[in-house]
Amino acid sequence: MAITVLVGSQYGDEGKGKMVDYLAKDVDFVSRFQGGDNAGHTVINDYGIFKMHIVPCGVFTPGVINLIGTGTVVNPDSLIEELDAIEAAGVDTSLLYLSERAHLILPYHLELDAAMEENGGIGTTKRGVGQAYAFKILRKNPRAGDLRDLDELERIIDSAKVAGLAPNLNYDIPREKLETWAKRLVPMLVDPLEMVHAQIDGGKNLMFEGQLALLKDIDLGIYPYVTGSHTTAAYAAVSGGFSPKLISRIIGVVKAFTSAVGDGSFPTEMSDAESVPLRGTGENPDDEYGARTGRSRRLGWLDIPSLKFATKINGFDALALTKMDKLDELREIKVCTHYTTDSTEPVYKIFKGWLSDTSKCRTYAELPSEAKDYVEFIESELNVPIRYIGNGPARADVIDRM
Repeated sequence: MAITVLVGSQYGDEGKGKMVDYLAKDVDFVSRFQGGDNAGHTVINDYGIFKMHIVPCGVFTPGVINLIGTGTVVNPDSLIEELDAIEAAGVDTSLLYLSERAHLILPYHLELDAAMEENGGIGTTKRGVGQAYAFKILRKNPRAGDLRDLDELERIIDSAKVAGLAPNLNYDIPREKLETWAKRLVPMLVDPLEMVHAQIDGGKNLMFEGQLALLKDIDLGIYPYVTGSHTTAAYAAVSGGFSPKLISRIIGVVKAFTSAVGDGSFPTEMSDAESVPLRGTGENPDDEYGARTGRSRRLGWLDIPSLKFATKINGFDALALTKMDKLDELREIKVCTHYTTDSTEPVYKIFKGWLSDTSKCRTYAELPSEAKDYVEFIESELNVPIRYIGNGPARADVIDRM
């Protein structure tokens, strides 16, 4: 039995979905353990190209059990739309389950999110994620298990309205919509604790898939420009309902440069001219545009102090360095090694670019020496081995240095 937790180490968009899809061949169970449908995990494999928003990215591997876990917040309409899309591509979803303890995102959460963004917001995707978590903390939010009893579901919704939480919202949801959600999602409901511990007791290999990344953590990120949940590896154990002592390996996913969506501090942000070679046009699935919104991402150079912070908090055993191929055409590559004494300005080390196509490399030995210098510098600074190197958007585009 082994438990692997895979999380982002920057602002998100590091390539977690690709890595989960790649690693799922080695596990029996995958669970999304936090977050909502406000971000996308891009997966490219034999089934096609997918932007996964709430379904775990292990769903494409036959025989693997997938769980939308307790720590998530789930928009039923969004989940059903995602199910329709992957099932239409021929993906078997019979082993995909939904925690009865996961909280629901309802239409009034989206309405509140949009209203807040219009009045000094933080650049959210307006998916109601933070608002659903807020109602959860106030104990006025329904859980997925409440879809089994629609009268009870309506009572919980009414209790939020009566309590005066955002009284100008429209809390009325047609019964027909509730019935549609229940018909589709109730068959997926499970007791997550029973399921997870059955896997553990059965000696199975489990993987927990994080969403967003450390700098968006509600407690440890760049508050207030953060998400509504905990994005750290430790939260996999909390929301999964098992002892953190059982975690065997923690993998941090690091993009070979940095990107961010939304507002907030970003000290290594590039100029527009510097970002052009990395951004792409939006025509390709791995271009630097948000998987959920299509917004162009803010791009920046790799930030070693920030990655050291992520390593300290998460305790990475291994790293997956993704999108190395995106640096192929750069003559110079900057890496922030530290900040000035007043912590305001990044100080950069300049690396010579390799100016060659790395996307066809399948072994570490095939990489240009300059690319190896880049990889090994990151390893030495973080004192964590880079086990995987992503050099293209598809599942197969991974160098495993084992």
